[in-house]
Amino acid sequence: MDTLVLAGSRGPDDPVARLRGVSHKAFAPIAGVPMLVRVVRALIAAPGIGMIHIAIERPELVEQHPELGLLLAGGRIALLPAEGSPSRTVAAALDLLGTPLFVTTADHALLRPEWVDYFLTHLPENSDVCVGLARDSVVQAAVPDTKRTWLRFADGSFSGCNMFAFRTPAARAVAQTWRQVEAQRKSPLRMIRLLGPLSILRFLLGRLTLTAALDRLGRITGARAGVVEMPYGLAAVDVDKAADIDLAERLLT
Repeated sequence: MDTLVLAGSRGPDDPVARLRGVSHKAFAPIAGVPMLVRVVRALIAAPGIGMIHIAIERPELVEQHPELGLLLAGGRIALLPAEGSPSRTVAAALDLLGTPLFVTTADHALLRPEWVDYFLTHLPENSDVCVGLARDSVVQAAVPDTKRTWLRFADGSFSGCNMFAFRTPAARAVAQTWRQVEAQRKSPLRMIRLLGPLSILRFLLGRLTLTAALDRLGRITGARAGVVEMPYGLAAVDVDKAADIDLAERLLT
């Protein structure tokens, strides 16, 4: 499956980039190796991955890196421009590359080939778009001291694993809805109009199940959404803040 790695800059205020003294969080070193390099190595080792496309505003950062530059020259990886936000970058990649497309992020520093393989081999057959999630009990068993953002549904709490599969052309509508959510994130009334007040109320009251949320997304977009529940708790650990740097380095060393 063709793959997109989101490696765009989050601006000068990104805490990880600032702490590591780099322009792009993707090039922040973890245990001496830039996160983007770690992600690319894991993807190359995963049997289900084809061409790897890296979306970044400054292609020279990839071109001038000793390891990534060789992979680029050898045709194993390719470059795409970052479009200013994750949703816009994914939408542009879908327009250019089509489906199926596997998407992950450059800050997934712990990414392992077996996680990618598990995700790609457990995609629900009747889905247009899928996301990898890990249940809170699985994450906490693997890393008891981690602090993650939980999606709390009536049937369990989950953390995202930064793995997405856009399987069919219908999945393009999900990227478009994602763009709308990004654009309206500072306008609660518009968000409620987009997502539906009943679904939001049920979520806030803890009565919305994950299945119902996926069904709601399907009604909004016309695309069938599915989940791969990951058995690997570490798959939910990415690097967004200083504490994540310390955690990732401890786990890797």
